[in-house]
Amino acid sequence: MTESAKSPSDMYSPYTTFTREEWSNLREVTPLTLSEQDLKELQGFNDKISLAEVQDIYLPLSRLLNLYVEARQKLYKATQTFLNDHTAKVPYIIGIAGSVAVGKSTTARVLQALLSHWPNHPKVDLVTTDGFLYPNRILEERGLMKRKGFPESYNTRKLISFLADIKSGLFEVSCPMYSHLVYDILPNQLQVIQQPDILIIEGINVLQGSSKSSPGKRKVTSEVYVSDFFDFSIYVDAKEAEIEDWYIERFKMLRNTSFSDPNSYFHRYSDLSDTEAVETANNIWREINLLNLRENIQPTRGRANLILTKSTGHAVNKIKLRKL
Repeated sequence: MTESAKSPSDMYSPYTTFTREEWSNLREVTPLTLSEQDLKELQGFNDKISLAEVQDIYLPLSRLLNLYVEARQKLYKATQTFLNDHTAKVPYIIGIAGSVAVGKSTTARVLQALLSHWPNHPKVDLVTTDGFLYPNRILEERGLMKRKGFPESYNTRKLISFLADIKSGLFEVSCPMYSHLVYDILPNQLQVIQQPDILIIEGINVLQGSSKSSPGKRKVTSEVYVSDFFDFSIYVDAKEAEIEDWYIERFKMLRNTSFSDPNSYFHRYSDLSDTEAVETANNIWREINLLNLRENIQPTRGRANLILTKSTGHAVNKIKLRKL
């Protein structure tokens, strides 16, 4: 954005705001390394993304992150030389936050694919924080099943310990795996992370500061937060009404696909009519997801290094990059 185009509020904002066209121009000569078929495999339910979206939004972001990672790698080598330290490399960690149904997962997978094509950081791993939810049996014991996804439903200490191990340079670190089909942690199944160049952490509350305690319990705060381990963070944003529409459409699509599996936790919803499905999705959105968005997720938006704002059709129309 040019200086003459800035309003007083822009000048005092911690972010520089770009239109889609302005941001797209920052791609320069970054090559497109994904095909239509690649993109089809990366996108999520009801989150259609085009090659034009990748070219305009994600290629410039890939270029920016490559420059940041390269600078961090040089700084790390300089520090190693100064300290005569020969410990293993430390992954660059990117956090991606945002509401349920806003398209975080697709953003994370597209970025993972694009970043893995840069020669100086070809190994890019992705971890979702769903694996750090407490198992359903514990949530049921604590009366938190209807608060699943809220900060208190996560084993935050375990997540922080995982990130601390990653940042300490351990060769191999493992984390629990989650199944959206059975809506629970998979027992005895682990995702193994072995010193990637970049690690992407995706989850609704990854930018959370202090956790709120559940009703009736003493509030416990920690001096260490998940976001403390991030080198760069992204918040995927959209208007509440837009996200609600995407959530309802996704629910209707799941009703006809994974919900029809007898092993699905939500199999009971597979026989709902269109009207009943919309009503059920509306209730879940208002009573759980909207509440979590307003109380816990939206307030963390200002902590992100980059904010991607979406409009109709999941297209990004505004980008905010935190000033250095």
